Amino acid sequence: MTTLNSSSEAPVADTGRRTVPLWLTIVACSVPMFMVALDNLVVSTALRTLAVDLKASTSDLQWFVNAYVLTFACLLLTAAGLGDRFGRRKVFVLGVIIFTLSSVACGFADTTGELIAGRTLQGFGAAAVMPLSLTLLAAAVPERKRGLALGLWSGISGLAVACGPVVGGAVVDGLDWQWIFWVNVPVGVVAVPLALWVLKESSVPRARVDLPGMLLATGALIGIVWAIVNGESDGWTSGRILGAFGAGVLLLVLFVLWERRAPSPLLPLGFYRIRAFVLSNIVSATMYFGVFGSIFLLSQYLQIAPVRTPLHAGVLTLSWTLMPMVIAPLAGLITDKVGGGRLMALGLTLQAIGLTWINLVATDDTPYSKLVAAMILGGAGMGFAFAPTAAVVLGAVPREHQGKASGANTTVREIGGALGVAVLGTVFSNSGNDRSAQAFVDGLHPAVWVGVGVVLFGAVCGLFIPRHPKPTPELADQSAPTEEPRTEEPARA
Repeated sequence: MTTLNSSSEAPVADTGRRTVPLWLTIVACSVPMFMVALDNLVVSTALRTLAVDLKASTSDLQWFVNAYVLTFACLLLTAAGLGDRFGRRKVFVLGVIIFTLSSVACGFADTTGELIAGRTLQGFGAAAVMPLSLTLLAAAVPERKRGLALGLWSGISGLAVACGPVVGGAVVDGLDWQWIFWVNVPVGVVAVPLALWVLKESSVPRARVDLPGMLLATGALIGIVWAIVNGESDGWTSGRILGAFGAGVLLLVLFVLWERRAPSPLLPLGFYRIRAFVLSNIVSATMYFGVFGSIFLLSQYLQIAPVRTPLHAGVLTLSWTLMPMVIAPLAGLITDKVGGGRLMALGLTLQAIGLTWINLVATDDTPYSKLVAAMILGGAGMGFAFAPTAAVVLGAVPREHQGKASGANTTVREIGGALGVAVLGTVFSNSGNDRSAQAFVDGLHPAVWVGVGVVLFGAVCGLFIPRHPKPTPELADQSAPTEEPRTEEPARA
């Protein structure tokens, strides 16, 4: 149960026989999430250095990124289901431990194979951390403070996005590339005891592990995500890509058929009868497709037109990537009053305007002063979309299903981001290359226009999200028994 002190005191979260400040609960949930989100981007800035030090091929460089994305995106639903069954705090902490140990393995890597293996294990840990951090936070926060808490969580996620290019650039310029991974270790060492001390355990009583559902979902996502991340390099019509897509779709159909009859489904199909849940997931997918696919190209554009160091380019992206940290908490405060869908539509519209502005002024030697206002606008749009999306997704389903809903939403947005990078990368390659600033700009323009179109589609979808979505009673009736968090005393640091 979550309680509040007197009105003159800060809100607190109840953790068994004692209480802790609410801000500490937010920190315990958000710090591991920050570490995981940071590693989604930080390696990209170091790819050129890795190519030299590890004598990595182009394929190796792709897998330094894709090995993490693949395991992360494909195991999110499974991790959420395991959390419901065995305890969300337990699986969350295990994910932090796996992520930390795999970061050590990456730091010691001497070959491309070792680094790819370490990045794969990082994805395993990240899949447990990301969705469960949101579920644990939502369970610990008073209802009237949930919007603010989710806004702060989203702001910290935005800070990780902001720090990714900067940290990567700073490490590449000033230290060895291994420090990209070593910085995770002290964070993990602090995060584990903090989570055990602050967060209470919760699970869904008598929930069963949907093993066939986990295997089918994981297999389907591996096929689809693998085809997406390799489509640009292998060719979208190649036999391997079409075969992977076909296998993924077939397993997805089998997964849906199984979930319709499973006694304890990994992903209740009733979610997709909830308009707010469906449209929020579409908004998430389109935002990550358009924005993150575009940022992937824009971060390189800042290094080549004109030529800048990785650190310099990373610092320049802060005008875009720091804005969610400022805007997301404010958006969280007004989500209930304004309506999450309206804020999402506003956010994606601002992103589309920012991307359009950048695309119109981008040349082979555009001064940063002509880009900064557009980047601030696009970053503000991200902030307006992050927090309302989390609030609407969690508010649209019964409490006992929030872990699965969070896992489904994170899966959709990761697939959207991977698809955005792959598709916009393909459009870029068809019209330009990175051999010169002008050639890069030639490819940048059509790619960003595709991103703008996808983001505007998401903005329209946001307008149709109900202002105050309520959990569907029928879904609650079909679910496992109502969640009753365990009341065990959390381990103390």
